[in-house]
Amino acid sequence: MRHAFVGRTAAGLTLALAASGCAVSTQQEVDMGAQYAQQINSQLPLITDAESNRYINVLGNELARVADNRQLEWHFYIVNAAEVNAFAVPGGYVYVNRGLIERAQNMSQLAGVIGHEIGHVTHRHSVKQMQQQQGAQFGVTLGCVLAPSICNSGVGSTAINVGATAVFAKFSRNDEAEADQAGIEYTTRAGIDPRGIPQMFRILLDERQSRPAGVEAWFSTHPLEEDRIAATQATIAKISPSVLASLTKDSQNFHTFKARVHAQPAAPQARAGSR
Repeated sequence: MRHAFVGRTAAGLTLALAASGCAVSTQQEVDMGAQYAQQINSQLPLITDAESNRYINVLGNELARVADNRQLEWHFYIVNAAEVNAFAVPGGYVYVNRGLIERAQNMSQLAGVIGHEIGHVTHRHSVKQMQQQQGAQFGVTLGCVLAPSICNSGVGSTAINVGATAVFAKFSRNDEAEADQAGIEYTTRAGIDPRGIPQMFRILLDERQSRPAGVEAWFSTHPLEEDRIAATQATIAKISPSVLASLTKDSQNFHTFKARVHAQPAAPQARAGSR
């Protein structure tokens, strides 16, 4: 009953925001995000290993610290799902699938994804979508959107009813481009090499050609084509080579973290014959 109450509360708040033509206050955004996160955390399988969570939060907060001056309290989580995906909800809650971490080859690639998701929050893309979708149907099966293997397994049999489809809708190309630029800015300001962003895009595009099932969740919510790689590379090319040379690309701590995540119990797998 508690989960249903949270879903109704979040949906009610989203409807109220959509119906009003007013700007959403930071406090409204924080309240909405906290309600979504409570329900997400109760129903998605999250990795609970303390050291893994410490690392993702230290890295995430390094980026958030230079990204936003609203003094949001940021939270970063690892979803125990084999598919590649990452998402953020308003108010400073960022989720990264285990599958994305396992595909990142260096720290800057993971940092770029986190910076991109932080950009969706700081530029309030999800809030904007909610306000635009006044007639949207509320309540989505979150597991099916973000990680099909969870949806097809026993873990995902309970629908995760989050307040509005807008939260997990595919962002526009303009929103994705804006989040890409934000990711470049935030990683650079945090002392991390932004070239990890187009590198990660290339890894995902290459996998879409060879093994599309593993990245379908990412592409269902993140439109990604060659032009986004070119656009991020063009922006990075404007950064002084001496500055780029001074930025951190990788660390042993990242590889220790990645190995620790990989050693966690296997992500839920689809049951044979399930649909």
